[in-house]
Amino acid sequence: MPESSADKFPLVQLLPNMLTIAAICAGLSAIRFGIAGDVALAVKLILAACVLDGLDGRLARILGSDSKMGAELDSLADFLNFGVAPPLVIYYWALQDMRNAAWIAVLVYAVCCVMRLARFNVSSKSEEGNSSGAYFQGVPSPAGALLVMLPLFLAFAFPALPRLPSGLIGLYTALIGLLMISRMPTWSFKTAKISRENVKFFLVAFALFAAALLIYFWITLVVLSFAYAGMLLWGVLTKPSIKSHKG
Repeated sequence: MPESSADKFPLVQLLPNMLTIAAICAGLSAIRFGIAGDVALAVKLILAACVLDGLDGRLARILGSDSKMGAELDSLADFLNFGVAPPLVIYYWALQDMRNAAWIAVLVYAVCCVMRLARFNVSSKSEEGNSSGAYFQGVPSPAGALLVMLPLFLAFAFPALPRLPSGLIGLYTALIGLLMISRMPTWSFKTAKISRENVKFFLVAFALFAAALLIYFWITLVVLSFAYAGMLLWGVLTKPSIKSHKG
C-alpha cells in the first residue's frame, strides 16, 4: 500500500534537531581535541555549540516543530556542551598536576550544571509562562561555559604572562558551577528590545564585535567574559524580582 501523507514528515521540521545533534558532535569533538592537547580548537568547538544551542530552539518555534523529544535532546546537549566539555578541557589543559583535587572541582561544576538544567525541567512542567521574565535565576549554562574558560582565554591572549596557579583555577571552576545554581539575578538577552532608530548602531556594533572576534579572538573573549561578569555584578546590586528559567 502507498504511504499516506500522515506517514511522512517534512524534512524542514527536523532542522532544529539536526542543529542540536550537530552541537552534540561539536561538544564531543571538543573533549577529544582537549585531551589531545589542541585546546584552541576545543574552545572554538564549544563556542560553536553555544551558537547552535541558541539557534535550535528559536528555529523550532519559527517552524512550529517544538516537541518533547526535542526539548529533552536539547537539555542533554546543554549538559554535554556546557557542563562536561568546558571543565574537561580546563582539566586537561591546566589541572592534571593536581589530579584528585582538580577532579573534585570538575565534578562540582558538572553536577551544578546538571542540577540547574533539572531545576528548569521541573519548573517548566509545573509553571506557566516560566521563561517570560527579564532575568535568569543564576548564571545560564552557556554563560557558565564562557566564564569557566576565562583562565584559558587569558593564557592565550597574554602568553607572556605566567599562568594562574592550578589551585586557583580549580577553585574558580567550582565557584562558577555554584553560581549556576545560585539565585543570582542575571539579565536575559531573550527579552532585550531595540528601538528602530538604534538598530543601525546595533548592527555596526555587532559588525565591530565580529571583526574583533576574527582578528583578536582571545582578547575579544577575555573582554566578553569580563563584560558579562560586570553584568552579573550589576544584577546583584540592583536585586530585581526574578523568576527561574532556563539558561
